[in-house]
Amino acid sequence: MTLCPPAHKTTRHETTRPRAQRPHGPPGGPRRFRVAGADLSASVAVFLIALPLSLGIALATGAPLQAGLVAAAVGGIVAGRFGGSPLQVSGPAAGLTVVTAELIQRYGWRTTCAITVLAGLAQLGLSALRVARSALAVSPAIVHGMLAGIGVTIALAQLHIVLGGTPQSSTVDNVLGLPAQLAHIHPSALAISALTVTVLLSWPKLPGRAGRLVRKIPAALVAVAGATAVAVVAGLAVPRVDLPSWSSHALPGLPEGPVLGIAAGVLTITLVTSVQSLLSAVAVDKLVAARADRSRSVPRSHLDRELAGQGAANVVSGALGGLPVAGVAVRSVANVSAGAVSRTSTMLHGLWIVLAALLLVPVLDLIPLAALAALVMVVGIQMVSITHIRTVTRHREVVVYAVTLAGVVLVGILEGVALGIAVAIAVAMHRLARTRISREERDGRQLLHVRGQLTFLAVPRLSRALHQLPQGSHVVVELDGSFMDHAAFETLSDWTSGHLAHGGTVETTGPSGTRIAEPFAGAATDSTAPSCCRPWTPWHNHQCGEQPPAETDPPAEEVPTAEADRPTGARRTSGLHLASGIGKFQRNTAPLVRDELARLAREGQRPSQLFLTCADSRLVTSMITSSGPGDLFTVRNVGNLVPLPGEESGDDSVAAAIEYAVDVLRVESITVCGHSGCGAMQALLGSGPDDPATPPTPLRRWLRHGRPSLERMASRRHAWARISGRLPADAVEQLCLTNVVQQLEHLRAYEAVARRLAEGSLTLHGMYFHVGEAQAYLLAGTDEVHSYDDVFTQVMPTDHWEPEPERPEAAHLERARAS
Repeated sequence: MTLCPPAHKTTRHETTRPRAQRPHGPPGGPRRFRVAGADLSASVAVFLIALPLSLGIALATGAPLQAGLVAAAVGGIVAGRFGGSPLQVSGPAAGLTVVTAELIQRYGWRTTCAITVLAGLAQLGLSALRVARSALAVSPAIVHGMLAGIGVTIALAQLHIVLGGTPQSSTVDNVLGLPAQLAHIHPSALAISALTVTVLLSWPKLPGRAGRLVRKIPAALVAVAGATAVAVVAGLAVPRVDLPSWSSHALPGLPEGPVLGIAAGVLTITLVTSVQSLLSAVAVDKLVAARADRSRSVPRSHLDRELAGQGAANVVSGALGGLPVAGVAVRSVANVSAGAVSRTSTMLHGLWIVLAALLLVPVLDLIPLAALAALVMVVGIQMVSITHIRTVTRHREVVVYAVTLAGVVLVGILEGVALGIAVAIAVAMHRLARTRISREERDGRQLLHVRGQLTFLAVPRLSRALHQLPQGSHVVVELDGSFMDHAAFETLSDWTSGHLAHGGTVETTGPSGTRIAEPFAGAATDSTAPSCCRPWTPWHNHQCGEQPPAETDPPAEEVPTAEADRPTGARRTSGLHLASGIGKFQRNTAPLVRDELARLAREGQRPSQLFLTCADSRLVTSMITSSGPGDLFTVRNVGNLVPLPGEESGDDSVAAAIEYAVDVLRVESITVCGHSGCGAMQALLGSGPDDPATPPTPLRRWLRHGRPSLERMASRRHAWARISGRLPADAVEQLCLTNVVQQLEHLRAYEAVARRLAEGSLTLHGMYFHVGEAQAYLLAGTDEVHSYDDVFTQVMPTDHWEPEPERPEAAHLERARAS
């Protein structure tokens, strides 16, 4: 056995040459701000998307156009630096367009900025209370319905600008005003809008290799830039962006208006920005986890910190005269898709926005308003997601979605969300209270189907249906639900006890027909006794209410000597325990495995492993390997011994099993499993030389096959096996480990095994199970045994064993070796 020394590693006890440092400089040298190339390219891609969208959203709200740029810059720098989602991009969001436009129209721009500041402070307070995850409790149907309603409102408002007109104050007015607007279309504005929409929708679908290259440029930038170029070259007379001087930029003032109205505005901004940002952060985590390149790990979002970052950004944006800020899904998706690896990309995108707002004002003033309106209109239409509609339909929540959408469009965001919550609660109560109970007779059995949740509201109908079943009949109760309250449980339990008392039988199954094992056993007779025992409970520890009848103990002198050391209860009830265990298998386990066993009976066994282990009763192979029927071809004997070919003295059972498993069943691996406290190994250590005058017993003759393991442990040519880096506890454990290694060498002597090993179609594994610790170990290639708590990794044993140059000393092992 070869115990390879570990690779050299610098430890804290060793010294390394220190790097040169400046006097009084920080340890490890000066810190430098480094920007990854992926973050730089991602920031440019996000900037190119955010610039036209920020101007378009500002236009849609009726706010100063600089307010969109302020919010984009603050969202990138402040929320990017202090937020809890490293790759989420924040800025002015389309979901806030409606509520912001309403606030501006009602209270003016300066008061709207003050409301944004107050909403940011509210978000900071919510973050301090650590309630961020509570936002995830809102039904997805309500969130998607809210966003869809906002999208419909945006699209209808921007459609008027696309046609060359001016939007009205409400969605209903915009719908009613469409006929008049269609009668007075502005051709130039419509042409610019049509060009923008065409490029925006067709750009992601460009075919071929050239298409893949140019698609890296954001479609929004290409659409707006193309429309601007056409308008400038053609000299079209259309309204354009007009960015006033930053010196005249409006800053917030003291809120003016009714207190309740301003409080409602703060609540609405807080609700929409928080929910949208947190849901977007969760979506970004999913995108990052699905990314193919995982060379750079990105931490998961910290939602409370993200809420605090959004609050700080809203405070700063409102104070600087910007729009409300929220996490934006479109820009975040672009950031992740561009390969960003840290929050640096988000912050750099905010920096590029600042530079553009300061240096590119003449270029931005050339953009037609119709192009921005068409861009925002398409974004609003896309907010009504077909995928979301299919999802809520599949989950039977389309009513919640539709009511929320209609409420947001017709009444307002807060009112629409409140209506959606009310409908969602009503739907949940309806599902909880709705229970369908049907009865039929099939193959001489009475089938009672219970669909839905069993609550006290359904108890009268359940009781009526149960008592209509004939006494003494075989009843199958199928429960197709996930909840049963105490009243329903007692009703079913009491009826089950009475039906059994009158000679009937009751079988309770789940929705797929899977039997529920003894759900009401003992419930009516003894509420304190457990209804069933844990899996793998030994017979003598069972407390399932199926105790065998008491018997009179035989007199002590009648007990055979060999039985004197066994517990009296074990001698008296062993047969009854076996019969009881078989009965429980037939009732509880057989229905669960019958289909699988029937398949194996049809197709035959195809095990993947030959598992050779000891006959010790404490080793339950299916338990320690988590295997099922058809997985293991198991051979058990005293000491998990593999006799060398031709040395079985007339008993070829092990050799026959090896040949059958390797040549006929074509197993892929063979595992030899030893265990702690093995009685065979103890017998080997205590055995002396054979006495010619005394004929050997069958056990003694069998243990001769284990003597090579004893010789291996005593040999100086082989290293002692280790278990998780430590020496074995005693000589018995050392021999148990050595025996596993020796039996693997015996396996290689079999012609069938050697041939399959040479072909590379068979592997050998060693395993050791510590009974007292319930811990399994696998044998590594250096004969060192490693521990695996949860994940078992296959480790190939080496083909040869080299002498150990330096071996540890232990007194108890030396004494064992000397003997």
